[in-house]
Amino acid sequence: MALIDLANPTRFLALASRVLPWLAAVTAIVFAYGLYRVAYAPDDYQQGATVKIMFLHVPSAWLAMMGWGLMTVAALGTLVWRHPLADVAVKAAAPIGAAFTFICLVTGSLWGRPMWGTYWVWDARLTSVLVLFLLYLGMLALYWTADDPNRAARAAAILALVGAVNIPIIKFSVDWWNTLHQPASVVRMDGPAIDPTILVPLLVMALAFTLLFFTLHIAAMRNEILRRRVRSMRMMQAANA
Repeated sequence: MALIDLANPTRFLALASRVLPWLAAVTAIVFAYGLYRVAYAPDDYQQGATVKIMFLHVPSAWLAMMGWGLMTVAALGTLVWRHPLADVAVKAAAPIGAAFTFICLVTGSLWGRPMWGTYWVWDARLTSVLVLFLLYLGMLALYWTADDPNRAARAAAILALVGAVNIPIIKFSVDWWNTLHQPASVVRMDGPAIDPTILVPLLVMALAFTLLFFTLHIAAMRNEILRRRVRSMRMMQAANA
């Protein structure tokens, strides 16, 4: 099946029905292995057991940004290529990305209290992630309150493109400004600054959460396609009546 064939909602639904059970099974297996590695990961010599918050916080932060990146690409599909499923992808990704951003903020605050002595500071990294969360909420509000689906799709695509400016700010804020948040520890020019006993479980959990994201996203896209079909059928019945 060519990639362009997935523009057909019927073919996408058929593919999703075949892929989802396998994807969910792989996600569960990777999660089980990741949790096993996390359970036996050692405590940090400075942070103690608090370091294990990182196994939830870091993947959530990555997926919060990845979710908006996916929405940005889909927004181009809406505005430029008029892809039939582009707006479906944006709408399906918004609540998932918002959830991961919320988890990132909460776990970061829980980690910050024993490490920094406070739950929150108006640090450049923290503030930009909070802005991302507000952008996600704005995207959800846009879909919930819009009466015309076509106008909502265009407005959501524009918001996704505008909000994409915040992604590099989040990524490079610790390099551009003097922030309290620690700099990158995994993706570095000179290699990771984390011991393998912590790094390997972190990468496994990141993979597990990424698989979870795509499992939820494909399922949400399937549900949104079916919801729109039901809406169209009801409108046709109302018109005929």
